[in-house]
Amino acid sequence: MASLAPTFGRGAMTNHWVDIKNADLVLVMGGNAAEAHPCGFKWVIEAKEQRKARLLVVDPRFTRSAAVADFYTPIRTGTDIAFLGGVINYLLSNDRVNHEYVKNYTDFSFLVKEEYGCEDGIFTGYDAEKRKYDKSSWGYQIGPDGFVVADPTLENPRCVYQLLKAHYSRYTPEMVNAICGTPKEDFLKACAMIAETAATNKVMTIMYALGWTQHSQGSQIIRTGAMVQLLLGNIGMAGGGMNALRGHSNIQGLTDLGLMTNLLPGYMTLANEAEQDYQSYVAKRASKPLRPGQMSYWQNYGKFFVSTMKAWYGDAAKVENNWAYDWLPKLDKPHDILQVFENMHQGRINGYVCQGFNPLASAPCKIKISGALAKLKYLVIIDPLATETSEFWQNHGEYNDVDPSKIQTEVFRLPSTCFAEEDGSLVNSSRWLQWHWKAAEPPGEAKGDQAIMAGIFLKLREMYQKEGGALPDPILNLTWKYKQSDDPSPEELAREFSGAALQDLPDPKEPGKILLKAGQQLNGFAELRDDGSTSCGCWIFAGAWSEKGNLMARRDNSDPFGIGQTLNWAFSWPANRRVLYNRASCDVAGKPFDPKRKLIDRKSVV
Repeated sequence: MASLAPTFGRGAMTNHWVDIKNADLVLVMGGNAAEAHPCGFKWVIEAKEQRKARLLVVDPRFTRSAAVADFYTPIRTGTDIAFLGGVINYLLSNDRVNHEYVKNYTDFSFLVKEEYGCEDGIFTGYDAEKRKYDKSSWGYQIGPDGFVVADPTLENPRCVYQLLKAHYSRYTPEMVNAICGTPKEDFLKACAMIAETAATNKVMTIMYALGWTQHSQGSQIIRTGAMVQLLLGNIGMAGGGMNALRGHSNIQGLTDLGLMTNLLPGYMTLANEAEQDYQSYVAKRASKPLRPGQMSYWQNYGKFFVSTMKAWYGDAAKVENNWAYDWLPKLDKPHDILQVFENMHQGRINGYVCQGFNPLASAPCKIKISGALAKLKYLVIIDPLATETSEFWQNHGEYNDVDPSKIQTEVFRLPSTCFAEEDGSLVNSSRWLQWHWKAAEPPGEAKGDQAIMAGIFLKLREMYQKEGGALPDPILNLTWKYKQSDDPSPEELAREFSGAALQDLPDPKEPGKILLKAGQQLNGFAELRDDGSTSCGCWIFAGAWSEKGNLMARRDNSDPFGIGQTLNWAFSWPANRRVLYNRASCDVAGKPFDPKRKLIDRKSVV
């Protein structure tokens, strides 16, 4: 997410599982899809059987994916960036790039500031004492018209193409061999296979998983892979893309809804401590067009933010209080899992609510995690199972050698339901919101997560009403208008994050015409407003539950184009778009680069 979002605009799998069957070449790095994602890997086999696609695996181990690969080459652990850098050098040195694509859909021709540079691996603006960069020189040259200066000829030494070529010239096959241990002839063969997909009738997809996403330089690895795909023109194309393979059924939904310490729903970001001014906060995040005619839906950041605040705070969020912006926390620094357990280990955290998470079995340094949990006053576990974390205080010999008598942490286990015991939606790697139905009653006293969280919230709100607090407003003013306040239904929550009109919405193009009446569900995020007239819990989910009903529950798998575009199966964010950035699958006039794998055409883009 930290690499795909800055590169393309959103941090998610660009294509989808079924679309992998449209690839001509599948590159597997940073993962072992055949073993870890066997159901999804069937589409790789489909591509091999139906399209005669080839599978290229680059991995330190000879995995099960490598066992069925057309070509496998080894790499030393942690050297992926050098390998991919060598691929970039090969593509640029041999002019194996999709020129029409990169000139029109990337910053290839943009001129970079004169003061920007890189010497001995250090970029301009580095403060050795503070070990931080001043990034003011990291940007494009802006012309008098307010747009980025570009050189369509690509001859200016300050254009991105020339700087990129010079920077990656050091990644020679010999350098790749020395760093990665990959035999030179193997590396060149892999490059040749990859370079073939620069042709408009060829396309490559990259599949990766935890080997990249959880690496200490994971964001940089994925960013480098994304640059490879842009050079080849493989983003927005059927059978192309950067496809992060999620290992859990709803891990995509977790990030979509902002359950990361620096995020709000829909990949909006929390403000930093220095950002106390609302207008400055929005202006910094609302993308400005770099070139005439450039489009980016992040230009509508204010509409997304205001609509989210209306979903959270209703009438209490108004223009006079900057739509409740001041009630949101402002980050002093990242507070990810490592920082949280560091704070816990230092005794700076008294209580921890652990919902659907098992850090003792998944976070690094088990001894430190266990020691940190032992310093808490209380630990709340919300999970259908008895996890290692819920029993961290028990002695299990060499597997968990602790002294329970010295652990004073009080553990509260709140048994929750599993997916088969509740209605609701799951978001898979493909960004599909798929509704599922309850199949069985939960055992014993288990409750749904929303009932557990509602119970905690209502009790906290009652305490704030009686006793007050340092900042009670965000708690007391939170909208909670559910039919059953102690157990909000999945349907109510789904309609809330899909969004609704709070007032009659006039058509800005036709005065007097009403697009939606107050109370009606939104059709999509294009209807969001920044004047408080719309509410939407997660802008990328907008339209998932429209006036047509629950689109997540659709189960029509018809495929009229024969390329896996089952548009009436469930709902894919955003706007039911199955392949992100699909405008780039056509030239500037709207003609598809590959008519046999057409996603959109001239009629769609004019």
